Amino acid sequence: MSVRRLADESVQPPSFAFNKENAVWAKATIKKYPKGREQSAIIPLMMRAQEQEGWVTRAAIETIADMLGMPYIRALEVATFYTQFQLKPVGVRAHVQVCGTTPCMLRGAEDLIAVCKSKIHPEPHHPNADGTLSWEEVECLGACVNAPMVAIFKDTYEDLTPRQLEYIIERFEAGRPGDVTPGPQIDRVYSAPFGGLTSLTEPDPKPKASRARPKTDAIETSPAVESPADGKIAEPAPAAEDGAASSKAEAKPTLDDPNRPKGIDRPETPDDLKLISGVGPKIEGILHDLGIYTYAQIADWQEGERSWVDGYLNFRGRIDRDEWVRQARALADGGEAEYIRVFGKKPR
Repeated sequence: MSVRRLADESVQPPSFAFNKENAVWAKATIKKYPKGREQSAIIPLMMRAQEQEGWVTRAAIETIADMLGMPYIRALEVATFYTQFQLKPVGVRAHVQVCGTTPCMLRGAEDLIAVCKSKIHPEPHHPNADGTLSWEEVECLGACVNAPMVAIFKDTYEDLTPRQLEYIIERFEAGRPGDVTPGPQIDRVYSAPFGGLTSLTEPDPKPKASRARPKTDAIETSPAVESPADGKIAEPAPAAEDGAASSKAEAKPTLDDPNRPKGIDRPETPDDLKLISGVGPKIEGILHDLGIYTYAQIADWQEGERSWVDGYLNFRGRIDRDEWVRQARALADGGEAEYIRVFGKKPR
């Protein structure tokens, strides 16, 4: 384990005090612990001090030690042992923690670190010239299936590419973190399978006898099932009296339907449809199979064509909600520059 020391005295503030709201919270937190065990509150109090000041100062450590009636050295031991505590000033707008554990490293963490070195500072734990940004490499952040990822304060940003991280850093630097939605940055819900579900996509209308549970006095409920398109929970249709399902999923639109969008031959360089929010690698592949390769094609879709594609993908209205046509038109008219002008952010 690396040696962790307090920041130089030249940057240490002369004193520390919780603000009014945090002082009330700290007193209530200390009371949660049994009499004689109040010192156990040191970790939550240090975390709250870090959230207030941005880092854990010497004055904060000593003030908290006094509140808990413990020697300064014991409080210092806690602060220097746990790497969650920042012992030096960090960026006031963002401190980017890049996960460097094996899953993230295999999926491109080194490229994310290179972005931090070029956009923030060549060395970790050093704020940029304006003091707004800083970064460090950390161990597992607990979202391995969505590797690579970073954490900024209490939020995580997952499934990242270097360009996406550049955009996130730029938003925080501009004081506009709300432009970026935390979580996966690709077309998946939380930690759902990449590309959508491949099993258990429909309810079993007539469970086999061997799977039936014995009847009890409790009310039986049917399990909820995830939709493969949007990951939302949908209740299965109730069984009819004859044992068959009373209703089936709406029939998938046929390929010879007149509302099917007209396809084209694959161009030498197809447009990157994944830049449209809501289109991931799997959906892009399906669109290619339908002969959809360019932004201009999607930009020209009328209501009937949108409805057909929405039904074919089992999207339940997502195409209109995500404004595929408007996104595609911006990209077709002027690429990323026009997209940024229209939507105020880069395409993902």
